[in-house]
Amino acid sequence: MEGLYHQTNKQVHEVQSYMGRLETSDKESVHLVENEIQARIDNIFSNLERLEILSSKEPPSKRQNAKLRVDQLKYDVQHLQTALRNFQHRRYIREQQERQREELLARTFTTNDSDTTIPIDETLQFNESLQNAHRGMDDLIGSGTNILQGLRDQRVTLKVCFTTVLQAENAGKGPNSILTKPAILTFYHLTRNIFKLFL
Repeated sequence: MEGLYHQTNKQVHEVQSYMGRLETSDKESVHLVENEIQARIDNIFSNLERLEILSSKEPPSKRQNAKLRVDQLKYDVQHLQTALRNFQHRRYIREQQERQREELLARTFTTNDSDTTIPIDETLQFNESLQNAHRGMDDLIGSGTNILQGLRDQRVTLKVCFTTVLQAENAGKGPNSILTKPAILTFYHLTRNIFKLFL
């Protein structure tokens, strides 16, 4: 494991130093440098998979330290992968802006026609979509208000039932009460607990 770890660590440092070539490469060769870096990163990831397996086979006294070292390498490689993707994204945006600038410079402008048209279809559709979303939110809030009112009404009904059960309990505490039977007492206590849950 040690040999593979040191080899992979060396590859990580090589990729880190190789990343500096991205900024100095010209437009024609930057793709080649990116592909080379990506191939090296992929190779490091495959080494890390093998290192994870090997670190789990280490003796218990060395296993945690080995896993920490592998995790650190994995973090470094993920950081390199993110840096490469960020560079590619910035390069893509820069190239797109250059293309748009060239198109704008190459465009020939003419005077306006007598019947100038203004494209408002997209704006109109966007406005209608916003209004539909607004109406949908109003409907959602309205249905939520109705649900809350229904829950409040159920709460009042349950309070009345609970009060009735309490009155029945107070009325049935005598020795001749019907509530002294075990089955009815069990039912009574269950319903009382259910009412307490909802109140």
